[in-house]
Amino acid sequence: MAKGHRSQIKRERNSNKDTRPKAHVRYARVSASKAKIVLDIIKGKPVGEALAILAYTPRKAARIIEKALKSAMANAENNQGLDVSKLYVEEAYANKGPTMKRIRPRAQGRAYRIEKKTSHISIILNER
Repeated sequence: MAKGHRSQIKRERNSNKDTRPKAHVRYARVSASKAKIVLDIIKGKPVGEALAILAYTPRKAARIIEKALKSAMANAENNQGLDVSKLYVEEAYANKGPTMKRIRPRAQGRAYRIEKKTSHISIILNER
């Protein structure tokens, strides 16, 4: 069992706040598996290099991730006062979002389901 009153435990748990600059894209209309392919390319790279890679990556997810990366860079510069030239992509991941279910009419009165998948993309930067 934990020691102390539950308010003390909560206060202690919440004091360990993550101060790294980050950006999230919720309900992005791209499947998580397709977004992960692009995110794996830029993980661990400096932000300038990551932006250059995304500019020449011919995938739909690259446009969405590029926008999120620029947002994370702006957060780092404006909210935390960090030097953008020293930043790198520390963490980048995509989790599954809700799936939109649609119906496609087929022959002989049947209906096939179309699943339009979404994802939640997160990018966390850090200074070198």
